[in-house]
Amino acid sequence: MLADRGPDPTAPLWRAAQVFRLLSCVYALGFQIAVNSDLQRPLLAWLLFAVLIGWSAACAVAYLRGFGRRPAWVLAELAVVVALVLSTDVVASRAWALSNQSWPTTLWATNATVSAAIQFGSVGGMLTGLAVMAASVTLKGHVNYNLGRDATIVIELAVALGVGMAAQTARRAHAELERAARLSAAFQERERVSRRVHDGVIQVLALVAKRGREIGGATAELAELAGEQEGALRRWVTSVDVDHDGEATVVDLRTLLSRREATGVSMSLPGTAVPLERGVAVELDAAVGNALDNVRSHAGPDARAFVLLEDLGDTVTVSVRDDGVGIAAGRLEEASRQGRVGVSKSIVGRLVSLGGTAELTTDVGEGTEWELSVPRRGGRRG
Repeated sequence: MLADRGPDPTAPLWRAAQVFRLLSCVYALGFQIAVNSDLQRPLLAWLLFAVLIGWSAACAVAYLRGFGRRPAWVLAELAVVVALVLSTDVVASRAWALSNQSWPTTLWATNATVSAAIQFGSVGGMLTGLAVMAASVTLKGHVNYNLGRDATIVIELAVALGVGMAAQTARRAHAELERAARLSAAFQERERVSRRVHDGVIQVLALVAKRGREIGGATAELAELAGEQEGALRRWVTSVDVDHDGEATVVDLRTLLSRREATGVSMSLPGTAVPLERGVAVELDAAVGNALDNVRSHAGPDARAFVLLEDLGDTVTVSVRDDGVGIAAGRLEEASRQGRVGVSKSIVGRLVSLGGTAELTTDVGEGTEWELSVPRRGGRRG
């Protein structure tokens, strides 16, 4: 992660990794002093050890400052580690290499595994650990299957898994924190706008609606329109806009449905949240909108609509009922034969695509009622 993209949630892990790097260098120095006299080329070993220390210092600076926290640098570290491990064949005899760890030490080589785990996650870290162990196997010429005596590979994989999971958890927590901050900022902006709207536009609309009804006559229709817009604006400024939370996978269906309350449309919603997967909630809300559009278009000028939301645990049901003129038996089938399939596609089709059902009850003079039900995948979420 580049430093100019904002705070790095894995920065504490990078700092801790450099402490481990320092300790591994101290251990490598002690090992070098202890075995140097046994090596075939002790002077060359010290020169390579200077490279080890120089590269370790460069990595520490790069990771602490942030410019090294990128795939290219981590892969370069892996290449240097593998090269130094394989250089054991150059500075030591074959017999020494077979009976000892590589001269840079396995502990120091683990730095590449730790860096990869932070940068790429658990899988990338474990693959890097396997690459380091592959270099060691190449050096010795055989694989040691006795994990009871040599558990190096298990330790490498465990380190990669643990550090990688910690890095992924840190990134997820940081993303959630940023999303919460964005939502808070959006809510504060909404509050600011709502105060201005309330002080200006809503009060004017309320006044127009009131005076228009008092005057009557031709202005009554204008008053009705002003009242509808006043109600719409009030709902807008008091609702929580789920569009600001575009990353959310679960939303409260009540928030979506409450926006559809208007003159002639009554809502009955539960007092507690009705969580649904975002895609399902949006489609179900759209189907309710289609049903309300049908009420406005076909139920008659004085028809009222009533929306009831029920959370039944495994399923969520929305009933849309009106007291309009109703639909004659066979009318929908006739419309479908004539190519007018709006109802079946917009309502029934939406619900079927969600794995739910859309049941219509209607008769002439009895109004219509849609019962829209969708299953809640994975059970209830709260």
